[in-house]
Amino acid sequence: MSKFAVVTDSTAYIPTEYVGKHNITVAPQILIWGNETFRDGIDIRSDEYFSRLKTSKVMPSTSQVSPASMQSIFQPLVDQGFEVLGIFISSKLSGTLQSAIQGKASMGTAGEKVTLVDSQSTAMALGFQVLAAARALEAGAGIKEVAALTEKAHEKTGVLFAVDTLEFLHRGGRIGGAQRYIGAALNLKPILALKEGKVEGIERIRTKGKAHDRILELVAEKTKGKSNVRIASLHANAADDAKILLDAAARKLNPVETLSTELSPVVGTHTGPGTVGLAFMFD
Repeated sequence: MSKFAVVTDSTAYIPTEYVGKHNITVAPQILIWGNETFRDGIDIRSDEYFSRLKTSKVMPSTSQVSPASMQSIFQPLVDQGFEVLGIFISSKLSGTLQSAIQGKASMGTAGEKVTLVDSQSTAMALGFQVLAAARALEAGAGIKEVAALTEKAHEKTGVLFAVDTLEFLHRGGRIGGAQRYIGAALNLKPILALKEGKVEGIERIRTKGKAHDRILELVAEKTKGKSNVRIASLHANAADDAKILLDAAARKLNPVETLSTELSPVVGTHTGPGTVGLAFMFD
């Protein structure tokens, strides 16, 4: 009987208990802070990151998992007799999938036991795809069948979030200085969403509370009439706001599963503290 292993990266934000329950391997993304290098979620946690960010004069940057690291994850699993399904952050957001492709290629014929999928997602929109794949494999589905289903799963997932400040989007080159200034002066909270594998701005709302309400409205529109809706909150150093939003989503959407997740330092570097959002998946 075949054995299967699922691998993803640390931007999936799958809660630890689910990672353990479904035997999922998580490849950590890389955070670079001055002369220091941290593995996302291993060497530095979100609370440490945001505490340090408040006083740091040097801003961190990020880097994807290296091909060598990918090979070091895949090879032992294959050596233990596993067929591996790797599901990673959108290739339009990161070079992680390319690193996985290179890591697989470095394994020679053993790489034939590794199947890779571009989730075209991130956060729990990616995490829900990973969990669905792991559950399907546990139920007896074949790896090629699950990979094919996962390649289409992005059509049934999404993530929307509001940033509390435009400063970090400006630092990352996503908006110009004039937009940052106007946004701050008017207290605008941009709502962003994943579209075709990329993060795009869709609306700008006055005040944080109204932005969070609008996120819920948008998710409700996207999941209306759908079955087995799953919802996850996400936040960057804003646990209270995320809980309020998730509780409201649970009441309004009647999901079959709700999860609370926290943005890791790697993504927090680009969104900044105070970011809050919802990820979803439906059948």
